[in-house]
Amino acid sequence: MISLLSAFFSSFIANLLIIRFKHLHGHYSGDNDLSGPQKFHAGSVPRIGGISIVIGVLIATLMHLQATPPDPNFASTILLCAIPTFAIGLTEDLTKTVSIRTRLLFTALTAVLAVHYLGAQIPRLDISGFDYLLSIPLVAIVFTVFAITGLSNAYNIIDGFNGLSSMVGIITLLGLAYVSFIVGDTLITHLSLVMASSIMGFFFWNYPRGLIFLGDGGAYLIGFWIALLSILLVVRHSEISPWFAVLINSYPILETLFTIYRRIIHQGKSPGQADGIHFHTLIYRRILKSSSAKNINNWFSANAKTAPYLWVLSSFAVVPAILWWQSTPILILSEVVFAITYVWIYKRVVNFRTPKWLRPL
Repeated sequence: MISLLSAFFSSFIANLLIIRFKHLHGHYSGDNDLSGPQKFHAGSVPRIGGISIVIGVLIATLMHLQATPPDPNFASTILLCAIPTFAIGLTEDLTKTVSIRTRLLFTALTAVLAVHYLGAQIPRLDISGFDYLLSIPLVAIVFTVFAITGLSNAYNIIDGFNGLSSMVGIITLLGLAYVSFIVGDTLITHLSLVMASSIMGFFFWNYPRGLIFLGDGGAYLIGFWIALLSILLVVRHSEISPWFAVLINSYPILETLFTIYRRIIHQGKSPGQADGIHFHTLIYRRILKSSSAKNINNWFSANAKTAPYLWVLSSFAVVPAILWWQSTPILILSEVVFAITYVWIYKRVVNFRTPKWLRPL
């Protein structure tokens, strides 16, 4: 409990200091581009909130080293493995010049380190043909690196509005903590709650007013941490279906896959090129913008009202994942239902046929 509180308060205070002294670093750390397709803030905001999350996890890890004998170096090894993806993300936050390809390469390097030093290698999918392929070490490694890199980037993709990516991360981490507690894995429970606590220290400053942003460094770190714990939970406990790891991360995964499909097939663009029709962007523009003024001084502006829609959506995947974590058939069925629901709502919103129950009162 002490380490969880230390993670929260150290992250909370670090964010306070970043915001308080932004006049000293804002020229480098501020998100000053207000014209991009995914820019919805009205002034320069520090985008280095990931630093506070690292500080929170690091302090909690140091306290954990002193208090808990088993696996004392596991969390510190995760942090060391995460250095490439966090560092390249933070570099982009400060310079705004790092290409998406370079960021993905560094994130893939982080995934390779996790596979090598932490044994985070996807063992199976409970589908005979795929399981045969995953029995080949090289195939399993490549697939795992792809999965970790993809989910890390997915959290950066959904990081479009105040509180969105951070709360989705917290919800998912709490789901991982619950299942790991059920199977008696205190290490994964601890690591999940430490990261959730550290993110919460950031969340209070980010939502609803957006006083600080995660930035690429923070989003990549959260995505990597969740991807790693999802895989490790399946690796360490054969009774957990691998589809638990898929379903609990369905919202960011589906948003990423649909984004790639949309950009390549419909727009003929590079999948790394930004656009303004993500699910969260559509909810903002088609449902909420007309009913709320775009004003950062408004505590419940359209920006602030957007994230809860996606918190609820992500919960529709997390809840069945934690209820039926042992049953591959039910998890696959839940994944199919979630995907169909996602696409159906997206099509209705993009075609100006938003269901009445999605419209604000």
